[in-house]
Amino acid sequence: MAQLETLIEDTRWTQAGLDTLAQRACDAVLNALDLSPAFEISLMGCDDARICELNGSFRDKPTPTNVLSWPVEERAAAQDGGTPLPPDPSDPELGDIAIAYDTCAREAEAQGKPFEHHVTHLIAHGVLHLLGYDHERAQDAALMETLETQILANLGVPDPY
Repeated sequence: MAQLETLIEDTRWTQAGLDTLAQRACDAVLNALDLSPAFEISLMGCDDARICELNGSFRDKPTPTNVLSWPVEERAAAQDGGTPLPPDPSDPELGDIAIAYDTCAREAEAQGKPFEHHVTHLIAHGVLHLLGYDHERAQDAALMETLETQILANLGVPDPY
């Protein structure tokens, strides 16, 4: 199992089972990419006010968002659609993820999805960012979405796209 450290700042995440959802999503991503389960990820379950503050500080976008990630190391592929560099097993820390309850709940309701499915998707999305996957360039986005869809299907979660 992935080494997951969870900090709950909004108690609604405890009631929603964030620990279990996150562990399942993290393990599924690492398994799908044939990576060691010994990698470390820190996750913060917060509310819109906190993620707005983080988004403003780190991305200069002081608005709420669903999930943010901070990789310890930049691993992005140089070529659009290329596979990112794999993490070094001798340095197990992958990075940090923050997820906002309010935005996740609103999006799940608006999209007619179960909350648990949406959260699982967003955590998998965040872990892929920690591993160097991105959606800024067209082929990178296609690769990331394909991986997300496959990983979620293995968890019984329908295609989020």
